[in-house]
This record gives sequence, C-alpha cells and structure tokens, in this order.
Amino acid sequence: MKINWAEKLRQNVHQLAESLGNLFVETFHYLALFAIGAVTAYAAVMEFLGMLEEGHIKIDDILLLFIYLELGAMVGIYFKTNHMPVRFLIYVAITALTRLLISNVSHHNPPDMGIIYLCGGILLLALAILVVRYASSQFPSVKIEKPQRTLGSGSSEHPEVEKGEL
Repeated sequence: MKINWAEKLRQNVHQLAESLGNLFVETFHYLALFAIGAVTAYAAVMEFLGMLEEGHIKIDDILLLFIYLELGAMVGIYFKTNHMPVRFLIYVAITALTRLLISNVSHHNPPDMGIIYLCGGILLLALAILVVRYASSQFPSVKIEKPQRTLGSGSSEHPEVEKGEL
C-alpha cells in the first residue's frame, strides 16, 4: 500500500516534466520561427529599398527577391504544418544557382566550364525535386487508415477530416 502512493507521485512528476518540456520546446520552436520569418522579411525589405535607391533593378535582384519569397513561404508552411518542405529548399538552391548563372553571363564573363557546371547543378536539383515528389506520392510518411481519436460514442474529434486523413 505504501508503495502505491509513491508510484502515483512518480507518474505525476513524470507527466509534469513531460508537459513542461513540451511547453519549453514548443515555445522555443515558435519564437525561432517568428525570428526567422521576421529576419527574412526585414532582409527582403532592405534589399528592395536598396534596389529602389540604386534606381534600376537587375534580373539577379528579382531572383534574390524570389529567394526571400521562397524562404518566407517555407517558414509559413513549417509554422502551419510542422513539416519542413524539403522541396522548397531545393527551389531556393535552384533559384540561387540560376541567379549565379545569370550574373556570370550578364557580366560578360568569358564562357567556360563553370556555366556547364551550374547548368548541371540546376538539372540535378530539378531531378531531385522529381524524385522527392514521386517518393512522397508513392511512399507517404504518414498514412492513417482509421483515426483513433474519438469522443463519447464513436464520434470523431475532427468530423471534417475524411477517413485516412489527419
């Protein structure tokens, strides 16, 4: 009998520690997301103001703004879904390589193997997107046949969710 109260106390302490740990991790998670989103927005605005101050906008400046847009979209998607969209990282890489390619060509650098390497890198990244999209459609990371969450007499906690989705 005396050990029973100790086991209940241990379980309560464990639940409290787990709840506090989850609170601290989620708080850090959201603060970091807001910080990354704010820094990305600030950098994009400062870059845009710099372009306006310069008086003319080049194509590599526009591509840089697209990189900021893709980074902002990544933060937004991660904030809403808690999943890192790997494809967006690849899109950022493709845009960065395209920006570098256009910059090299527009500054009248003599054509060399560097252009071929950049084009090959862009092609490899495009193929990587194809592989990631195919793999995610054929082998989804989470596949739920029947949601287990129920309230009361078998009613679903999320009635708007179709079978197999969560």
